[in-house]
Amino acid sequence: MNWDQIEGKWGQYKGLARQRWGKLTDNDLHVIAGKKDVLLGKLQELYGIAKEEARHQIETWTKTLSKK
Repeated sequence: MNWDQIEGKWGQYKGLARQRWGKLTDNDLHVIAGKKDVLLGKLQELYGIAKEEARHQIETWTKTLSKK
């Protein structure tokens, strides 16, 4: 699944994002609005991880969505 599909259906996927990253608030999910770069920044901020680690987590999560 590519990110454009996720962004287009963010309303469906934001609950799954919250399950994956429990520190994301409803407001965070609203601000992210399907934007990959905003999600990347939020993960770095909330979890104190490097940009590459956040990118890896997003890519792994995206692959799991393709299997659903």
